[in-house]
Amino acid sequence: MNSLKTLLKDKSVLCSICARGGSKGITDKNTRLLEGKPLIAHSIEQANSTGLFEHIVISSDSTAIIDIAIKYGAEHFFDRPTEMADDKAAKVPVIRHALQMSEVHYRQKFDIIVDLDATAPLRDSTDIIESLKQFLANDNENLITAMPSRRSPYFNLVELTEEGKVELSKPPSAALVRRQDSVQCFDMNASIYIWKRDCLLKNDSVFLDTTGLYIMPEERSIDIDSELDFQFVEFIMKRNRLMKS
Repeated sequence: MNSLKTLLKDKSVLCSICARGGSKGITDKNTRLLEGKPLIAHSIEQANSTGLFEHIVISSDSTAIIDIAIKYGAEHFFDRPTEMADDKAAKVPVIRHALQMSEVHYRQKFDIIVDLDATAPLRDSTDIIESLKQFLANDNENLITAMPSRRSPYFNLVELTEEGKVELSKPPSAALVRRQDSVQCFDMNASIYIWKRDCLLKNDSVFLDTTGLYIMPEERSIDIDSELDFQFVEFIMKRNRLMKS
C-alpha cells in the first residue's frame, strides 16, 4: 500500500459508481438485497475500505438507488441525463459525465477516475488497490479488468455464417487439438475501469493502444446480468462468509 501511495503522490483520484434504475434482466437489480445489503452497497463499501478516494460519487436516474448510495457513504449532487439512462446507453459517456459534473461541483480537476460497476460485488478492496497500482506502474492511459476465459475463439467459440456454415470465430494458423495451445484469451468482467482524465475526455472506446489489462480470478469476476447470476453470486458470498466465521 505504501508503494501505491508513492505512485499516487500529488494525484487526485475520483471514484464513480454508475447504476441506472431500469433493469430488464432483474427487476430493481441495484437495490435488491444481497447478503443483507442492497447490491449497490457492496461496491460503495469496497471503495470506502481502500481509503484511496477523495470522493465516491453516484451516477443514477433512480431516487431509490441514490438514497441507498448516500446511506452507505457515496455522494450525490447530479442526476444522470435521461438519454444516458436507458439500456442502450454506452458506459464511457456516463463515466465521463460523472467526472465533468464532479469537477464542476468540487471545483477541481481529478487526475484519475476509477469506476466500479455496481453489478460486480465479488471484487474485493485488493482488486481495486492492485489494479490501480498496475495502472500507475505501467503508465496506462486506461485499464480494464478481466478473467481467464474458459472458451477460446481459436478453439471452441464458433459462428454461424449467413450461408449456415459453422466456423471458428478466429481460425488459427495451424490446427489445434487442445484449447491450452491456443492464444490466451480473457473475458472482460465489467468490474473495474480506470482512466487518466484526458484519456476519458477524448475517447469513447475502452480499447486503446495503451489500455492495460488487470487479471482477476473467476471467483471474483461474475457480473450480475440474470437471475441465475444473482443466485450464483449470493451462493458464493454466503460460502465466503461461512468460511470466515
